[in-house]
Amino acid sequence: MPRRAITRPPCYGCGMATPDLNLLITLDVLLAEGSVARAARRLRLSPSAMSRALARLRDATGDPLLVRAGRGLVPTPRALELRDRVHVLVQDAEAVLRPAAQLDVTQLSRTFTLRTSDGFAENFGPGLLARLGAEAPGVRLRFIQKTDKDSAPLREGAVDLETGIVGDAASPELRTRALFQDRFVGVMRAGHPLSQGKVTLARYASARHILVSRRNLDKGPVDDALASHGRERHVATIAGGFSTALALARGSDLIATVPERHTGSLRAGMHSFPLPFAMPAFTLSMLWHPRMDGDAAHRWLRGCVLDAVR
Repeated sequence: MPRRAITRPPCYGCGMATPDLNLLITLDVLLAEGSVARAARRLRLSPSAMSRALARLRDATGDPLLVRAGRGLVPTPRALELRDRVHVLVQDAEAVLRPAAQLDVTQLSRTFTLRTSDGFAENFGPGLLARLGAEAPGVRLRFIQKTDKDSAPLREGAVDLETGIVGDAASPELRTRALFQDRFVGVMRAGHPLSQGKVTLARYASARHILVSRRNLDKGPVDDALASHGRERHVATIAGGFSTALALARGSDLIATVPERHTGSLRAGMHSFPLPFAMPAFTLSMLWHPRMDGDAAHRWLRGCVLDAVR
């Protein structure tokens, strides 16, 4: 007696260990249209390709999803349960992959941390804050002093933007933009005996000076430049930054040697003079981590900083 063939029902849900997330879009359109042909036209696929996609969806979900009823298809209870959820998922995915909306700085609420070289905040900070206050009242700046050239704070996100001289030790991964070129000048209080007449190399070397050193060194680039002329200056005190050096020079007969543009507003009311020996100019730049390149608010902040120093 011949054995009867055993008919098994379709095995929906077998064989897809890792679902294809692209099928979510197909499922969303199929459930919205309720027709393989209309869904195919909407997604610009052939009817046979859409039928194959439906078969994969049935396999992935373990449910027939759309079943024949007369000349059309009707959704199963599982399909009705999924319809709204799938539509929201597809909309959210499209929003994630869509370019960010245009930035409205008037509605921006954010705190940016700027690590700046000495004198930058004092000289350019007020103008920068005035612009931010007018354009983006919800933005707050946190200024912290730059005491070293370590790029870890930028890389780790503790600092959003930094200013300084880009040297050989700067991390090659960082983005940089030149802000301005600067040079060193000498500064003394108004009415200082040396303010009468030209400050020559001999007069400069004979004065008492303030050495600026963040690392508490007893010599710096100014001393190296003087040494090349066979001169040596008398350092009466050492300051950790240019603003401190200017405050000391303003109230004494000591001479400070500071960057010209960095300290423009800080030198108001003081007597400034060109150095009587050559020292190379240097460029101040802003630095940031490349992950902030595409951030619209960060781009806007960089533009504000650039305008402030101009």
